[in-house]
Amino acid sequence: MTDQGKQPASDRWYHKGPVLMRGRQVPKSTTDQRLLDDRGHADWLHTDPWRVLRIQAEFVEGFGALAELGPAVSIFGSARTPVDSPRYAQGIELGRLVAEAGYAVITGGGPGAMEAANRGAREAGGTSVGLGIELPFEAGLNPYCDLGINFRYFFARKTMFVKYSEGFVVLPGGFGTLDEVFEAVTLAQTGKVTSFPIVLVGTDYWRGLVEWLRDAAAKILLISAWVTPMAPPRRISLRNSAPLPSVPIPTAILLPAAFRACAGRFLAGIKSAITLRSIRNQKR
Repeated sequence: MTDQGKQPASDRWYHKGPVLMRGRQVPKSTTDQRLLDDRGHADWLHTDPWRVLRIQAEFVEGFGALAELGPAVSIFGSARTPVDSPRYAQGIELGRLVAEAGYAVITGGGPGAMEAANRGAREAGGTSVGLGIELPFEAGLNPYCDLGINFRYFFARKTMFVKYSEGFVVLPGGFGTLDEVFEAVTLAQTGKVTSFPIVLVGTDYWRGLVEWLRDAAAKILLISAWVTPMAPPRRISLRNSAPLPSVPIPTAILLPAAFRACAGRFLAGIKSAITLRSIRNQKR
């Protein structure tokens, strides 16, 4: 066995678990020494290895809390949607319809459209779930979440949305909402998820994006051409919401041809609020 004590510093090597270090990478103290020689500092709380444990804990907590949730649909939308707006009313109605169809409703747990969907699900007697995120400008979960989890890390939270949802219904929203949409679309197009419809609610809001995807990006073969045409709007009556007017819920659907058959069960739960082309007709 080599006597490293007699070797030049540049030739020394050191094993730190499975990691091999040489020369100047060799630490001046051992792991045990650093553990036992406590100087009272808390810098270790902010090191990457400790972050890995926190990340692991978030996945464990999320899996544990949601494993027995049952069928669920995630509803996304802007945190800035005013309570007295038609879009807030749409969120309430969608949450109610999804809950009445036997699905739990999962949102980002924030205010605005997310609160509306949670509210609709809870008032309908369904399961209302909020997956919050640590942000400097939002104040925790909305009061309509029956089951809530707060995350430090976006990627852990996103995993929960995709893993425990049958699909996404997306109300108008900003960068956070767009991030969730394109995350799901990317997973679908790359085959990471194999049965995941994405419904965009509000043709007035989404038309420009959908047309750009179809007419610009897909036209020059940068993406697969599987954005379906916008469906016509349909007006619905809001039950238990007398002061609010009847509001249109027009939609588009982002759905690869290979996924259309499996989308039927998901879409059936919200078909009374959303008018879409027949799945059978889309195959022609």
